[in-house]
Amino acid sequence: MPIYEYECQDCRRRVSVFFRTFGEAGNADARCPRCNGANLRRLVSKVAVLRSEESRMDSMADESFMAGLEKEDPRALAGMMRKMSDEMGEPLDPEMHEVVQRLERGESPESIEQSMPDLGAGADDAGGFGGGDDF
Repeated sequence: MPIYEYECQDCRRRVSVFFRTFGEAGNADARCPRCNGANLRRLVSKVAVLRSEESRMDSMADESFMAGLEKEDPRALAGMMRKMSDEMGEPLDPEMHEVVQRLERGESPESIEQSMPDLGAGADDAGGFGGGDDF
């Protein structure tokens, strides 16, 4: 079932219009579901790609995903954390966003962990970046 987004020129709202088939979408005159107006301008919609967990894990296993980690580069760790967040479709919470920003500035994981003693509290018994054995 195709869903197209439009801007209604009558009520000035962004609306989604559902069609039963692609053929109907190509032939039908869309109407605004809010005001029933026919003066719609079609918008380019975001595309969502559904991927299996296996596919996401495969892309994270790629060697390029871990590039720079062997040099103990905090920026590489930040990049990996952002990529992992993107691949898993889970945004970073505010605390982890701060960690990533500090890593991107070149701050060491150890100094970040020392300044944020509650980092990861409750996630596991080790806390922090994994109990101090990281990097």
